[in-house]
Amino acid sequence: MAGRGGLLMLENFIGGKFLPCSSYLDSYDPSTGEVYCHVPNSGKEEVEAAVEAARAAFPGWSSRSPQERSQVLQRLADLLEQSLEELAQAESKDQGKTITLARTMDIPRAVHNFRFFASSILHHTSECTQMDHLGCLHYTVRAPVGIGVPPGVVNIVFGTGPRVGEALVSHPEVPLISFTGSQPTAERIMQLSAPHCKKLSLELGGKNPAVIFEDANLAECIPTTVRSSFANQGEICLCTSRIFVQRSIYSEFLKRFVEAARMWKVGIPSDPSADMGALISKAHLEKVRSYIKKARMEGAQILCGEGVDKLNLPPRNQAGYFMLPTVITDVKDESCCMKEEIFGPVTCVVPFDSEEEVIQRANNVKYGLAATVWSGNVGRVHRVAKKLQSGLVWTNCWLIRELNLPFGGMKSSGVGREGAKDSYEFFTEVKTITVKH
Repeated sequence: MAGRGGLLMLENFIGGKFLPCSSYLDSYDPSTGEVYCHVPNSGKEEVEAAVEAARAAFPGWSSRSPQERSQVLQRLADLLEQSLEELAQAESKDQGKTITLARTMDIPRAVHNFRFFASSILHHTSECTQMDHLGCLHYTVRAPVGIGVPPGVVNIVFGTGPRVGEALVSHPEVPLISFTGSQPTAERIMQLSAPHCKKLSLELGGKNPAVIFEDANLAECIPTTVRSSFANQGEICLCTSRIFVQRSIYSEFLKRFVEAARMWKVGIPSDPSADMGALISKAHLEKVRSYIKKARMEGAQILCGEGVDKLNLPPRNQAGYFMLPTVITDVKDESCCMKEEIFGPVTCVVPFDSEEEVIQRANNVKYGLAATVWSGNVGRVHRVAKKLQSGLVWTNCWLIRELNLPFGGMKSSGVGREGAKDSYEFFTEVKTITVKH
């Protein structure tokens, strides 16, 4: 709906209805730095209403057959697909990403996810064992923990972490929390949910390494590693932020990589030829830039990007949150740029000599979400992938996902896994039933 000054004003969605809020937050267009809509600043009252709506909807929804629930999910996928362009435009404007990425990845991926789980819900089996000598049969059933799409099944409550987030995760009748975000926020969620022993699935940060051996196919490796470093302005938890290159090819790789990075076009999100759009917020842009300043102070070299190359933007977008793809070299493993998640279009490139050395260095961070390995040696690929402390390892590729398989990180990169089997187990409670006959 239209709000103050004719700007879009979002509403909460509770119990199948769009409901206004008593106060609102400004939301900024990352490409211009201007307010473009108002978002509800919800609190405990709205959370309580959403929990009550979910509780009322749960018995009816959870008793529906898998076939009925599958049909609902398929219908949702159809509606998303029918509105693909509208949703892509909204996602691009809200997040600053290119319209091309929203059209080809975000919205199609959402459609695929709904269709995948609509299908997988039809094919789960339960366990069953017999104890003939005692005349007993044992079997398991899974009871839903959360809920799903008639009124009250899905509720959307906007707001800030301290207000609506804390009210939600500490609510005694919210039995599980699935969260994607930063480690400090996850720590707070764990503190608030601990008294209630809630189930948690936490997908957190990453400091993802790419390990490039001398026998790598650079014709494939370089464009893929540029994409893995800078896609969506580096604002993907799976993006590459540390690149280890075997010393014998280091100089060649670095030259070609920087050339390829400079070819990436930073432009307004609506430009279909742009490879990168704007970062999510002014505060985040300043945070990312602060790492470049720290790197310079430590004596590192900035080969391209921030402070080196000129960023050309239309006059209307001069105040937007844009940043060029930035490559850092001559940086020590102990540097904050090599240890901390930057979550922007910044990557560090360093040389290594041996397989054992690079495994130790790649693992020498608190995170363990994803990694990539580039080599033509099949034995080496398997050895290195096994030893890397990462929940996902791609070899000679990046961001190829199979929803049947687990997704999640090790160490400070998270708790739990997602995927067909893992998600099924997380969102249900298993119950063992014994029948004596």
